[in-house]
This record gives sequence, C-alpha cells and structure tokens, in this order.
Amino acid sequence: MLKGLHALLESVTGTTLFFLPARTLNRIAFRLARLDFLSRNPHDVIGTHLRHMAVGVTGTGRRFAAIYLLSHGLVKLVLVIELLRNRLWAYPLMIVMLSVFIGYQSYRFWLTHSIVMAALTIFDLAVIVLTWLEYREQLKLRHPG
Repeated sequence: MLKGLHALLESVTGTTLFFLPARTLNRIAFRLARLDFLSRNPHDVIGTHLRHMAVGVTGTGRRFAAIYLLSHGLVKLVLVIELLRNRLWAYPLMIVMLSVFIGYQSYRFWLTHSIVMAALTIFDLAVIVLTWLEYREQLKLRHPG
C-alpha cells in the first residue's frame, strides 16, 4: 500500500508541476524556506535545498521534473495495482522497471547532485528489496515444496 501511495503522490506532484504556474511554485518554496524554524540559520540544509529547488522548478527543470515524476508514478501505480491483483508477472516487472529508474536517477544524481534524486533512488532500492521478498513468498505459496 505504501508503494501505491508513493506512486500516487509522485503522479499528483508531476501533474501539479505541469499545471501550477512557476511563479506560484516559487512563492510556495520560498515561503517554506523562510519559515521560522528553517530561517534561524542562514546555512540551514533544508532551507538551502528548498530555495535551490525553487530556482530549479522553472523552465526545462520544471518540465523534466513533471514528466519524470508523472512517468515514474504512473508506472509504479499500474504495477502496484497489478501486484494487489496478485499478478505474479508484476513482481519481476516492478523490479526491472525500478532498476531502470534507479540507473537513470543515479546518472542524474551524478550530474546534478540533487538530493531529490538521491531520495528517490534510496526509496526505489527499498521497494525493490520489499518486492523481491514478497515475490519469493508468493512463489513459495504457489509452488510449495
């Protein structure tokens, strides 16, 4: 269920990035970065990242983020639905698709050092491990012995 919620959140975020004006996104990010608990230290990691992300959500960066989050979320959402429908073929496909995303995310992280790409990669690695463990359990249940 967590995989499905995360996939839905990615899809909604990607769609929002497409349709919400850049000015509004920047205003939200800068307001978050200036919150009292974030602004006490001008070198605060979270505030600095939020300000950096606000600058990056314009132009091609915004378009890339929208397309990437939407595609990543929709692929995972479809596969999670198939996993919930107990389709055995969806387990290896989920692992393969997430591995492809991890490869690309690692490349993007190497280029940009984006903490968002690092976080997505770590989350996807955890999902692969959980998917693999569940797949093994499903195989045991279907083919005992």
